[in-house]
Amino acid sequence: MKSSRRAKRMKQHHARNQKRNATLNMVSLMDIFTILVFFLLVNTTSSEVLPSPKNITLPEAASEKIPVRNLVIAVDNRVIRLQGKAIVTVENAMKGDKSSIKPLFNALKLASITVKDISDKKGVTIMGDQEISYALLKKIMLTSAAANYTNISFAVNQKGNDS
Repeated sequence: MKSSRRAKRMKQHHARNQKRNATLNMVSLMDIFTILVFFLLVNTTSSEVLPSPKNITLPEAASEKIPVRNLVIAVDNRVIRLQGKAIVTVENAMKGDKSSIKPLFNALKLASITVKDISDKKGVTIMGDQEISYALLKKIMLTSAAANYTNISFAVNQKGNDS
């Protein structure tokens, strides 16, 4: 049986395509991975995020400084914690007329021995719930200063610019 011109042309076309091997263009794939690695490097080194416990609501403030790595004192309505470890209850911390909190002072002194700080200025970051009293906050700051932690900073949620 005689084939038509169209059938011959289709047969030649299919024969041509069968000889070719499938190839993968690696150039565009490498470009995507390069952009992805660059994006991840830039975003991981830009700032440090402090872990925020669920029971602490941080106040909002217009903060421009990037936080530095310090010891973290977390204060909620019930417990004062140093680096996540419960130190003293708020009720016991507020008892008495003393301007410092003895268990927190001892924990800070112990932390200064175990944590090697490169600089002479040791620092703490206070993550205080927005509902805690100023008297408790003042006692925590005085206790930190007495334990030679003079660089005291506060953790806040960064407020957006309303410009």
